[in-house]
Amino acid sequence: MERAAYPSDLTDAQWEIIEPLLPPIGESTFCETVPRREIVNGIRYVMRSGCQWRMMPHDLPHWNTVYTCHRQWCKDGVWKRINDALVALERERKGRKAKPSAAVGDSQSV
Repeated sequence: MERAAYPSDLTDAQWEIIEPLLPPIGESTFCETVPRREIVNGIRYVMRSGCQWRMMPHDLPHWNTVYTCHRQWCKDGVWKRINDALVALERERKGRKAKPSAAVGDSQSV
């Protein structure tokens, strides 16, 4: 029986973009037994709702598994790579170059 979806769950289209950006499953991967999409859904649930890790709903993977994956991916720069890829995709979708060619800084005196 599948669980009911949360508003923070990834859509199929979002998962297609994010899945290849996650590190490959290998010998050093500790969360191979839990579907990665559910781990990402658990992370998104905590980030969107602001709840404590230990207060995650029981129909998501165990909070410690989700937290440990999130922490490791933070250390490994996975979230930065995902963010960079999503920014590039959005820029291209708007007809711009994937990487900005210039930056403008503005400051105000107080």
